[in-house]
Amino acid sequence: MSTTTLAPASIVNLDKGGNPIKVMFNPKEYSITKQNSWSPGKNKATNVPALDFGGGQPQQLTMQLFFDTYEAKADVRKKYTDAIWNLMLIDPNLKDPSNKKGRPPFVQFHWGGLSFVAAITNIKQNFTLFLPDGTPVRATLDVTFQQAKDPRQHPKQNPTSGGIGGERLWTVSEGDTLQWISYSMYGDATQWRRIADANRLQRVRHLTPGTVLEIPNA
Repeated sequence: MSTTTLAPASIVNLDKGGNPIKVMFNPKEYSITKQNSWSPGKNKATNVPALDFGGGQPQQLTMQLFFDTYEAKADVRKKYTDAIWNLMLIDPNLKDPSNKKGRPPFVQFHWGGLSFVAAITNIKQNFTLFLPDGTPVRATLDVTFQQAKDPRQHPKQNPTSGGIGGERLWTVSEGDTLQWISYSMYGDATQWRRIADANRLQRVRHLTPGTVLEIPNA
């Protein structure tokens, strides 16, 4: 009898790059919710006034992630959960265009066919097992991701065609990362290594504005 092992879920920092954060255990389930804004019209002569559409609200992806380092006798925060928790902290180098102040990074939660670009809006961390000295070795994270990009919209297009094999070209802009370029071109931020290898990049976390990158065909 054959068994199928699911690939591990991961969270990618789209602004700062780096290796994806792999969760220790895949979630048992997750839920996605969405709301639209509707308001009753001002016609007072009817029992049920016509509804006025006020716009769509971003989707919310929620899940619980489980972490256990009891066998390794390691602090579960340092080993796993701090990396996710830190994705909610303000980075002064990331500027919110509305107020020019720092903001937390945008991320991509990737698992199987789910590719969700979002900001993490809420984390509840619960510790349930400890070593004799009080070090936590088991934890759950209840995480809420708020959608930041509509996957049906076309990604930003500043590349041009004309590479040697029909590949596309991307001119690096200020703030671009390989993860963001990978998501924009492939719909999957975890494919950034393909771009790095094609362009023989050594400093994958620091791209120079104006650099023209070859984007390999998917």
